Amino acid sequence: MLYKPTIFLIMLLTFVGSISFAQEIESEEIIDVEKTDDGLFVLVEEMPEFPGGQEAMFKFLSTTILYPKEARDKGIQGKVYVSFTIEKDGAISEVKVLRGVHPLLDEEAVRVVESFPNWKPGKQKGKEVRVSYNLPLSFVLNNKKEKKKKKKKKK
Repeated sequence: MLYKPTIFLIMLLTFVGSISFAQEIESEEIIDVEKTDDGLFVLVEEMPEFPGGQEAMFKFLSTTILYPKEARDKGIQGKVYVSFTIEKDGAISEVKVLRGVHPLLDEEAVRVVESFPNWKPGKQKGKEVRVSYNLPLSFVLNNKKEKKKKKKKKK
């Protein structure tokens, strides 16, 4: 009777050990697979960072985005998805709209991203690398203020 549980325990430990080893290899492969042919990474060990972190980026965006007057007057709002590359030196390049809302909002989103200061670059295996980054920018009208403006215009 002692024989069967011992074999079961050995098989179980062998199986568990091979699973954890396979997961280690798999996670390394995933990181390496996230590199495109031109050396651009999508996922790296140390992701790029806006100077001062996310809170600083949100502050920058809130003070830099200028809602286009024509878009505001027409009630155009939505989320613009912008893609850009953070270079090895932290510079921003290759800014493009992945999914836009309206040309007015799309242009403003591109303008703002192009005005970003240099980021802390991403790193892979201790080396600075080019990283592709996607950022959703929301354009939302404050309905209370807009309703007051429309009432004043009607009078």
